[in-house]
Amino acid sequence: MPTRLSQLFLRTLREDPSEADVTGHKLLLRAGYIRRAGSGLYTWLPLGLAVKAKIEQVVREEMATAGAQEVFFPALLPREPFEATGRWTEYGDNLFRLQDRKKADYLLAPTHEEMFTLLVKDLYSSYKDLPVCLYQVQNKYRDEARPRAGLLRGREFVMKDAYSFDIDDEGLKKAYQAQRDAYERIFTRLGVEYVIVKADAGAMGGSASEEFLSPSPIGEDTFVRSPGGYAANVEAVATVAPEAIEIAGQPDSVQLGTPAASNIKRVVAFANDNVKRADGQEWTAAHTLKNNVMALVSPEGKRELVIVGLPGDREVDAKRAEAAFSPNEVEQATDEDFAKHPELIKGYIGPVSRKADGSFEVVLGLEGKTKIRYLLDPRVVEGSAWISGANQKEQHLFDLVKGRDFSADGVIDIAEVRAGDPAPDGSGPLELARGIEIGHVFQLGRKYAEALDLKVLDENGKLVTVTMGSYGIGITRMIAVLAEANNDEKGLIWPAAVSPADIYVVAAGKDEAVYEAAEKLAAELEAAGKSVILDDRQKVSPGVKFGDAELVGVPQIVIVGKGLENGEVDLWDRRSGERRPVKVELAVAELI
Repeated sequence: MPTRLSQLFLRTLREDPSEADVTGHKLLLRAGYIRRAGSGLYTWLPLGLAVKAKIEQVVREEMATAGAQEVFFPALLPREPFEATGRWTEYGDNLFRLQDRKKADYLLAPTHEEMFTLLVKDLYSSYKDLPVCLYQVQNKYRDEARPRAGLLRGREFVMKDAYSFDIDDEGLKKAYQAQRDAYERIFTRLGVEYVIVKADAGAMGGSASEEFLSPSPIGEDTFVRSPGGYAANVEAVATVAPEAIEIAGQPDSVQLGTPAASNIKRVVAFANDNVKRADGQEWTAAHTLKNNVMALVSPEGKRELVIVGLPGDREVDAKRAEAAFSPNEVEQATDEDFAKHPELIKGYIGPVSRKADGSFEVVLGLEGKTKIRYLLDPRVVEGSAWISGANQKEQHLFDLVKGRDFSADGVIDIAEVRAGDPAPDGSGPLELARGIEIGHVFQLGRKYAEALDLKVLDENGKLVTVTMGSYGIGITRMIAVLAEANNDEKGLIWPAAVSPADIYVVAAGKDEAVYEAAEKLAAELEAAGKSVILDDRQKVSPGVKFGDAELVGVPQIVIVGKGLENGEVDLWDRRSGERRPVKVELAVAELI
């Protein structure tokens, strides 16, 4: 039976809802696919559920092809497994925590690694039971600080998450490749553009991690790619460090008064006005060493300062910093932090200070006056010379050489990545683009198996720790991605694989013969295996019906109207915009 608009639970909107700020979100609301229930929370209406079911069906078919079996866990989980892995605290404020009437702690699951691991531990004990791959399609909950763009970043969302369990790393690699291949098939079938990029494993851990990103100007993720095929999430890009420089023969460092030069721009201006470079070139921000004081806040709330030195023409990338310092949150140091360390002179911070006898006193670092960890950007190589603060107001050190005059506690790669930077694999200059994460695959390794003691007996009767992979697809996010990428000024235009119906039949007119012909055509299409939405509303104008047909987004539309007098109906392809008449008796054959 066709879906009749006269009976469908649907109200379309003519104006953009004020709550929506991106095109796809506006259209999903206007076309009656979802309704807002609260901040980051959405009610699914019949059309939205139809699209969601289509995506889930494709996912299930490809999971079966990849050898995965479906299970289903509760969304409400006990505290203890997450306590064992440390994620009860690591998730921080992103976790929805609650207590039952007996004051026992629970959470709304943001993800289910622990539960999958414990399920396999409960049922399997031998290498003969492995490999196995399990998956579910389930709601997840994360207390996002800033839900945005409708389904793209909500507080409740649906995810397909799969987990592979193998006896050894070789098995894990095979399982990982099988899931990766399945993801390519899924996204191709759904008609979504995607790029596979190397990613940072972050709090998930593991030896390998790749993201599937759909390029989009509204994407939250920045990724890079090179002419030679390198692609990575910006968090995973490794800076190509220059070669070390010979220290011998370099000029001694000099301390100079730099009046009012408390920022990089003023320091560079002073240098060019007062100090000649040995090579005759002008000073630039890239010749300065900028020392950023940041605070790391652990999931338990402990606050620790860290100082990162990087070239003055670069800024810290917040996402790269979050990935590098995970699970800590990263903040800029506050006035209160500086008050506890009066040796840090804002605008004039440097790794060392010159003493009266001309020697250097270490200021930054665990061995220095501050006792604060000091880390350097990879570009600050041995023998490189810098302009840096002298830890005295309006004083800077020139030609301060790494390895001769100062050192650090380590290296950290958190500076922004810029277009034109060299690709880590030597495949050319990087270009930057934005994308939306639609899938992520991890080689988790043994992190969760070790935490939850998942072991099996191997061929020799010895207990060995199982190795795991994790593979996620955002089901509801996929709907938002497809809506964002498939629309025009009139409404949605779904790819055929996810459209809520195959054909949209419009009865446009007052004549009873129009409605009889539309009913007959819809029945014939259904009999031929096509799903149909039939606009059979009697007291709605053709203009409104056409507007709703465009808004709802079914790619193939049939208009039964004035042309019926000549024995014709109009076929309207929303993708191409082509609208042409065909004989009624040929319409079904044309559409199937």
